[in-house]
Amino acid sequence: MTSRRSFITLLCGAAAWPVTARAQQVERVQRVGALMSDAADDPEAQVRFAAFLQGLQESGWSVGRNLRIDIRWSAGRYEDGRRYAGELAALTPRVTLASGTPAVTALQQAALAGGIVFVLVVDPVGAGFVESLARPGRNITGFMLREFGMAAKWLELLKEIGPGVTRVAVLRDPSISQGGGQLGAIQAVASLFRVELNPIDVRDGQEIERAIAAFAQQPNGGLIVTGSPSAELHRDLIIALAARYRVPGIYPNRSFVAAGGGLFSYGADTIDQYRRAASYVDRILKGEKPADLPVQAPTKFELAINLKTAKALGLTVPDTLLARADEVIE
Repeated sequence: MTSRRSFITLLCGAAAWPVTARAQQVERVQRVGALMSDAADDPEAQVRFAAFLQGLQESGWSVGRNLRIDIRWSAGRYEDGRRYAGELAALTPRVTLASGTPAVTALQQAALAGGIVFVLVVDPVGAGFVESLARPGRNITGFMLREFGMAAKWLELLKEIGPGVTRVAVLRDPSISQGGGQLGAIQAVASLFRVELNPIDVRDGQEIERAIAAFAQQPNGGLIVTGSPSAELHRDLIIALAARYRVPGIYPNRSFVAAGGGLFSYGADTIDQYRRAASYVDRILKGEKPADLPVQAPTKFELAINLKTAKALGLTVPDTLLARADEVIE
């Protein structure tokens, strides 16, 4: 995995590009934008973006020699995302990396002239970003994070690690299409697992705290955190509340488990998505059209389990689940 130090080194190079470019006007400098839904100081976001930069370097792009990158971090705040999208549109990048559904939406609304390559998007067709996965048909393409059916798998895994769970709080962001889609997939199988669902919005930290505290007043509860920029923004709070009220939870990616101490996660390898996105940015910079590049599904999935958290919750992780884990944190 790319280290934090590597990320800082790459970003320092990005910040220093004008001096180098003026000194070495050997190649035409291409402009790339990046609208990130994360906070700039989020360690996981730093590692992901470093993978993107590394992928560009492996394709022959060097910040300061033939590439300039303009980065904006919205930290899950939709208003900031819209403002930054306008700033990037004014800079007219040839192609822009968009992290998450809100970032793509903001760039669309800003009428960005160049191409868009997205990552961490769940339903690009339903959101209206592309006409179809095979033939995007517009100036947008990218890499799907998951299908809605993944959410049903989260409930299955939660019952496997906590067979006594009969009530499940589902944290979702209702302001984006994937929030309702993921909840719907869980609702479709809830009766099979004999659980009662309690949807909780994740737009505001105080709202999350009140809702989880109320939910935890009754026994046999479990937690499913669906994927969204808001969930990432409130990651530490959600994990702390799950620990405080001793509620076993499953999360959409390993950042909740490795960095925050969440119980376990199952989802696509998000770092791999950023690395693969660099290949599409490279192809567009070299003349291909986003409309001709099919949206790609994830190819790597990770099951991560935190045994320390399981012990604190009084849970014994089944050997069958441990055998399937890609990462076990002790």
